[in-house]
Amino acid sequence: MIGIIIAFGLGLALSNGLTPVFIKWLVAHHYGQFIRQDGPTQHLTKRGTPTMGGVVFITSTVIAWLCGMVVNGGPTWSGVLLGFLFVGLGFIGLLDDGIKIMRQRSLGLHAGAKMIGQLAVASVFGFAALTIPDENGTTPASMQIMVTADLTLSLAFAGLVVGVILFVLWANFLIAAWSNAVNLTDGLDGLAAGASIFFFTAYTFVTFFQQLQSCGGSTLNVQACYPTRDPLDLAVFCAALVGSLAGFLWWNASPAQIFMGDTGSLALGGAVAGVSILTNTEFFAVVMGGLFVITTMSVVIQVGFFKLTRRRIFLMAPIHHHFEQKGWKEITIVIRFWLIAALFAVLGAALFYAEWVSRL
Repeated sequence: MIGIIIAFGLGLALSNGLTPVFIKWLVAHHYGQFIRQDGPTQHLTKRGTPTMGGVVFITSTVIAWLCGMVVNGGPTWSGVLLGFLFVGLGFIGLLDDGIKIMRQRSLGLHAGAKMIGQLAVASVFGFAALTIPDENGTTPASMQIMVTADLTLSLAFAGLVVGVILFVLWANFLIAAWSNAVNLTDGLDGLAAGASIFFFTAYTFVTFFQQLQSCGGSTLNVQACYPTRDPLDLAVFCAALVGSLAGFLWWNASPAQIFMGDTGSLALGGAVAGVSILTNTEFFAVVMGGLFVITTMSVVIQVGFFKLTRRRIFLMAPIHHHFEQKGWKEITIVIRFWLIAALFAVLGAALFYAEWVSRL
């Protein structure tokens, strides 16, 4: 527990202290956000706002996580994998942001290059998550995908090799989906950062609870224990990320003095996917990250309906821009969406706990 507290506090202090320093450096070098012309017109005033803020909370999270794990014997293989996915996707986002700034346009990396980068990072993560078992023979991830306590989907139905291939494809799908979902949500000041705080707070609870009910611990009821490889390390990582996001949000809240950019949104999406895979709670994550899902579905529905009918359902997608076009103030939309994100996070955590109770 002390490691979780250390990680949260240090992440908060580092992020809150380093962000204004990073802002000054970005301003001095004229590294500002380029605003797309087809977006909400009120966003044009944000042009030039420093971006790539994800660099700060990524760095703060990694440092805070490592320090938090010092009291727990050091980082584990699961934590290293989650950190790799978090930093790896953040690096791809950094390249994307850098090209946008240097070329003064709203498009960064070529779509193909971006996809190849994400595919490479996700594939390494997926394959590595099935390696290096601990003394109990447990690897960080499993080819047994749990839907509920009574429903598990095995990816190894046709042999080990096929199972590994299917798992890597499954990991790629989740990582791409969650990265794009968080990226789409990052459209208003503080929206993605605030929503992510609620999500990772819920997962701090989930991972710590899995630690308390670990099959490697003193739990007597085998049916109610969790085979998660390194839940405490994942809890420390989530707590470090919550603290770092809170410190960053101080400067990212409306009116934002810095944006997280694709550097931050891709990294957060990777962390969402990674922690759900490593805890075997991929389907609970869909509930806990409900706001990200709704945002993504609003784009899918808008594009699909427009292609079929040449008409639009929303005034603008993603859905938060729809409310902007209806005249809602940005801060009003953000706060209400934060409340929705909090409700989904609580609901997902409650369903996770209820599923555990059903095993007793």
